[in-house]
Amino acid sequence: MMYAGSEPADREPDSSARPPLVRELLLVVGLFVIYKIGRRAANGHVDEAYRNAGDVWDFERAVHLPGEGAVQSLLLHNETLIHLANTYYATVHFPATLLFLVWLYWRRPRHYVWSRRILAALTGAALALHLLFPLAPPRLLDAAGLVDTGQVYGPTVYGATPATDSMANQFAAMPSLHFGWAVMVAVGLIVATRTRWRWLWLLHPLITLLVIVGTANHYWLDSIVVSALLAVALAALRLPRTDPVRAPLPWPSTTGEPAPSAVPYATEPAVPAAYASTGARR
Repeated sequence: MMYAGSEPADREPDSSARPPLVRELLLVVGLFVIYKIGRRAANGHVDEAYRNAGDVWDFERAVHLPGEGAVQSLLLHNETLIHLANTYYATVHFPATLLFLVWLYWRRPRHYVWSRRILAALTGAALALHLLFPLAPPRLLDAAGLVDTGQVYGPTVYGATPATDSMANQFAAMPSLHFGWAVMVAVGLIVATRTRWRWLWLLHPLITLLVIVGTANHYWLDSIVVSALLAVALAALRLPRTDPVRAPLPWPSTTGEPAPSAVPYATEPAVPAAYASTGARR
């Protein structure tokens, strides 16, 4: 029985579309390792990263994008709020995306394969841009006049000296995978489900956008660029459609008589022969 708000996407998953678990684990772990190594390879371009940061800041002001400081000033009104924003930035990004993929794998295998391909393409494009365009975040740019909220209020995932940070590349702000992955999680869950509440998943990228800008880890332009990359990936890698199963049509008659209908129809009740002959003599 299917209740209101449910569609075929909420039925039992098609296990034939689910790829082998071990292969998927190795694939996802391998992609993650390649990404981390690639980000580390983009280190060492400190001067170029700061020059690019100045250019991005000037470009945003030239096209009249809202200042990142306007969002940060709202968070700085309350120390608890800025602490929550730092925590969201540090702890939600990877676990939310991982849980998204795990749920799709078990419940929506066809959507899982599609989403995994989109995320891989998006991450690969972002890695290439990190290598080609190193960028210091606004929290490190003196001209921005913003607070490094992670260092001041905590928690933070970055070292205090960006040039020697061995855990993360702090000069890979463009584009923002925090925002790109969050948008894909929302899109994937909206497409894969049919509940009337599924549009609330858009809160995840919205909160992520406010967090990455308010904590001065990203420029507005970082989110714009990753949105464009995601749009290209979604246009190039479409979700495969499954054709509905149709009832076979009856074979045409070889005697010239019309073929029997595939849908049964009501017939007139049979009249006894004796009654019919009596009625004919009247």
